[in-house]
Amino acid sequence: MDLLDTLTAKGLARELPTREEALAVLATTDDDLLDVVAAAGRVRRQWFGRRVKLNYLVNLKSGLCPEDCNYCSQRLGSKAEILKYTWLKPEQAAEAAVAGVAGGAKRVCLVASGRGPTDRDIERVADTISAIKDANESVEICACLGLLSDNQAERLKAVGVDAYNHNLNTSEATYGDITSTHTYADRVDTVQKAHGAGLSACSGLIAGMGESDEDLVDVVYALRELGSDSVPVNFLIPFEGTPLAKEWNLTPQRCLRILAMVRFVCPDVEVRIAGGREVHLRSMQPLGLHIANSIFLGDYLTSEGQAGQADLDMIKDAGFEVEGAGEPTLPRHRSEAAAGGCGGGSCGPCGDEPAAAAAPAAEENDELRSDLVKVRRRGAGTELAPNA
Repeated sequence: MDLLDTLTAKGLARELPTREEALAVLATTDDDLLDVVAAAGRVRRQWFGRRVKLNYLVNLKSGLCPEDCNYCSQRLGSKAEILKYTWLKPEQAAEAAVAGVAGGAKRVCLVASGRGPTDRDIERVADTISAIKDANESVEICACLGLLSDNQAERLKAVGVDAYNHNLNTSEATYGDITSTHTYADRVDTVQKAHGAGLSACSGLIAGMGESDEDLVDVVYALRELGSDSVPVNFLIPFEGTPLAKEWNLTPQRCLRILAMVRFVCPDVEVRIAGGREVHLRSMQPLGLHIANSIFLGDYLTSEGQAGQADLDMIKDAGFEVEGAGEPTLPRHRSEAAAGGCGGGSCGPCGDEPAAAAAPAAEENDELRSDLVKVRRRGAGTELAPNA
């Protein structure tokens, strides 16, 4: 296909594809799917070889959130029967983190529900980081604490945080349909604060919320323009008890197309298959590794993933290898750059065209597979061993 030849050449050269080319990836047929994966895989191997970075989530505070994000099981008014607890003690969080690192995780992601951290919350995170670093000094720390106020990013940097996660989630045009208690601009501001403080910016999206192809392209172009070093691609987990419980719009094939589009738009960035891969990619998860170079090991915030050993077996069986603690994740031109867009070089303005009205996903799956959604009952906040 001329389209895939063009996208591969642009990805290898770190050039931005056109919006029409990005949309065309999402519109390819099942007959073209393996060609799409192969083309995206060539770009992935150019910048990341066959390495897979493992990340491990520790949910420091579960549930009890005052925000009303429709996709979230921790939201205000959620009736999802998830674990709910206030801040873990530093030693409890460190115990969970140690399990993830022992399983092969290079980065520990410390997450807390809520609108944003207080000064006391940052002190708690600092104590937790100290406890984690006592056990493994070289582990990377990513914090995800919500919206940041002035100088908080600098404080997090000073206490040992390496990266800050705050996802844009969806396009600016449809953000108001998903959340009313904060704005898209608030999220952009937090990513910019993190980047400005010298933290690696980790920001991604959620697919499967009823968005259009145009919305998906809009948010990925925005992430490139923001200069995200890491782009987590979440696939909506439709928790019973949340407003989006019936949104089962994804197929494994569509998930692979979305990952490929992200890879072509952000060729030299850490693309992570995040929440929902077991639910929506299912037996096609190994194909996702040919596009993305990063996954979460084990469980997520409020849902269970597949067994940690199954993740490791999948990586090995697919012909990939776990990225070592001493190996840099990003290509040298990105890791040495003080700032820059997802592709490095000249990104140019992106996403200037108005988004189309939201519409059902191109490939709808009417089958409600709620049996695949497993609420987390182990690890942080419980008496059971974590999954790593």
